[in-house]
Amino acid sequence: METLKNKVVYITGGTKGIGYGVAHSLLAAGMRVAISGRSLETAKKAASALGNDNVLAIASNVANLKDEQDAIAKIITKWGQVDVVLANAGVGHFAPIDQLSESDWSAMIDTNLTGAFNTLKASLDALKISKGYYITLASLAGTNFFAQGAGYNASKFGLVGFTQAVMLDLRPHGVKVSTIMPGSVATYFNDHIPNDADAWKIQPEDIGKLVLDLLTMHPRTLPSKIEVRPTRPDLK
Repeated sequence: METLKNKVVYITGGTKGIGYGVAHSLLAAGMRVAISGRSLETAKKAASALGNDNVLAIASNVANLKDEQDAIAKIITKWGQVDVVLANAGVGHFAPIDQLSESDWSAMIDTNLTGAFNTLKASLDALKISKGYYITLASLAGTNFFAQGAGYNASKFGLVGFTQAVMLDLRPHGVKVSTIMPGSVATYFNDHIPNDADAWKIQPEDIGKLVLDLLTMHPRTLPSKIEVRPTRPDLK
């Protein structure tokens, strides 16, 4: 895809799962990809596994604005631009409200919601220059509440609302904004280990294809909120 060749994308939480799958897809399309995780060692290991010279490994905790500012500065120092940002980093802790700890609540709000804010604030000037694209990775939990999901639902409902409002703010600047809301995905989320029993779920590479579709869509058209779910539920 010549239209994406050498464009630069920053993916938070890019060391495994959806972020890693998207990184793989965008590298194959000729993009230059920066991935971040909380550990530089983990980020470097993931970058090495991607097997491509156009990968930059970065350590950043998205809950810390300074970390994200430093991450963007590293990307611009290396490649001179930022064209696409995928705010993908996320955590989940599930418990009835009377058992949900303050630390677990804070971890979800700080990472899933404030983290997306920090990532955008850090990259916004660069995205305005490139007339770029900001994408958040939300969840169907951002519109469907469930028992034991008070903290997670709050963070993802907030993320969907944040992203849609930001979309309206940034349209006049030529910056496109979308949120992707997957259902069940075969990832390492919540300490799960992907296995053969996950074959019915959305796969990380499916989200990668969806991101590619967004990036290559005609500039006049903006799918601002995308719900995606497995074709069939687990039938076991």
